[in-house]
Amino acid sequence: MEIFVISLTAFLVSILTFFSGFGLGTILTPVFMLFFPVELAIALTGVVHFFNNVFKVFLVGKNADKTVLLKFGIPAVIMAFVGAWLLFQIPDAKPLFTYEMMDKTFEVYPVKFIISLLLIVFASMDLIPYFSNLKFGREKLPLGGALSGFFGGLSGNQGALRTAFLIKAGLSKEAFIGTAVIVSAIVDFTRLSVYATRITKSGLTDNLTLIICATLSAIIGAYFGNKLLKKVTLNFLQIFVAIMLILISIALGAGFI
Repeated sequence: MEIFVISLTAFLVSILTFFSGFGLGTILTPVFMLFFPVELAIALTGVVHFFNNVFKVFLVGKNADKTVLLKFGIPAVIMAFVGAWLLFQIPDAKPLFTYEMMDKTFEVYPVKFIISLLLIVFASMDLIPYFSNLKFGREKLPLGGALSGFFGGLSGNQGALRTAFLIKAGLSKEAFIGTAVIVSAIVDFTRLSVYATRITKSGLTDNLTLIICATLSAIIGAYFGNKLLKKVTLNFLQIFVAIMLILISIALGAGFI
């Protein structure tokens, strides 16, 4: 069941990634969390996200702006390592807090609570007009790279912050997409190198079939997304998905999932 649900999600969201403000990791992470522990869900998402980005690099990477790539990408890589390392340092053996509701006891663990807050923040960026009007000069690119890289390593979600900075950097649409794809790929590679140190513990090797199916689904979705890039406007769907993501995040933070 989880293979079908996750693969279908990967396919659909990968299509949307090319022309929406949210990314594959933002939506796929909470879906993985429905079936797996938080750390494993983030690691599994990272693998799918990375190989999908490698495919997209071949499609549109040639359009990247090299100057922006260096200013944004180098801080992103450094802080992605820090965020990924921090993920495994957060103590999660005991619940952060517990509460009772409808004769049931719910336990909320630190990692789930932190990740749920991050997901709510990133999803809200698609709903609040203020973020659409933010303007960042190129001198802010290193800061944007550091922030997006850190949260990419910690939660697997870097798209919202990366977009907020790069979209205002005066790039053409082609250069923006190409630059974003390469940055995303190198951040994924960085955090996966950290996750790999826990590969036996996290159980990545036990879910190779799921990883392969989800990755292939995401790659097929990316192919169609690239074809549809100039034809589709999905503002309503972007808002709908952001709302659903916030609801899932609330459920995660409340200990329901």
